Amino acid sequence: MPQKQHPLLRTWLIRWLYAAAMVHFVIGALLPWIVNIGLVEAYHQLIERHFWPQAAPDAARNMQVWWMSLFGPTVQTVGLWMGALVYLGNRHRSRFAWLWLMIGILVWAPQDMLISMQADMLVNVWVDAFAVLSMIPPLFILWKMDAPVSGRNL
Repeated sequence: MPQKQHPLLRTWLIRWLYAAAMVHFVIGALLPWIVNIGLVEAYHQLIERHFWPQAAPDAARNMQVWWMSLFGPTVQTVGLWMGALVYLGNRHRSRFAWLWLMIGILVWAPQDMLISMQADMLVNVWVDAFAVLSMIPPLFILWKMDAPVSGRNL
C-alpha cells in the first residue's frame, strides 16, 4: 500500500537536520577559540565543583581547557558526517542514511547522559535530551517516508 507523501513536511525535516549538522559544525569550529572566554566560565565551574570542593588548581583548569578544545574538532567532524548523511538520505531517499543517523544518536546519547549524570552535570543531560528529542522523531519520520513502495525494506 503506497504511503501518502508529504513533500513540504519532508523539506522542513531535511532543513532541520541540515541546521542540526551546521550547528555541530559551527560549535565544533568555535569551541577551541571560545573555551577561555567568560561565557564558558560558569560551565568550567560546574565541572570543577564535581572534582574539587574549593577552587580547582590552575593545572586542572588548563587540562580542562585543553580537553574541551580538543573536543571541538570532534564535534565539527560529527557535523560534517551528519551533513553528508542528510545529503545522501535526501538525495537518494536512503533509509540507510536515516537509520545510521538514528543509531549514532542512540548509541551516543545514553552513554553521554550516564557519564554526565555521574559527574552531576545535569546541563549536559538536558542538552543531550534536547538533541535526542529534536532529531530522532524527524529521522524516524524520514525513515518511514522513504520506505520503498515495492515492499523491500531496510
